[in-house]
Amino acid sequence: MTMKFKTLDTVVLERDLPEHGLRRGDLGAVVEVYRPDGVEVEFVAASGRTQALVTLRASDVRPVSDHDLIAVRQLKRAAG
Repeated sequence: MTMKFKTLDTVVLERDLPEHGLRRGDLGAVVEVYRPDGVEVEFVAASGRTQALVTLRASDVRPVSDHDLIAVRQLKRAAG
């Protein structure tokens, strides 16, 4: 099986990760590839601050397509 992602690819999250404040559709950047099926992805706020750095399966993300539109949403604040 060939890994379909490489370092610095922009990817789209395919499932919600509420423990990291992430939702399906959020954009991230691949920062590391773990063969055979893992990717470490950095998700950042619009300001450039890292929201989450998460190790995922390749099936948890997909490549960006020409049919994707970028949007901005407010992050929920953690209780505390």
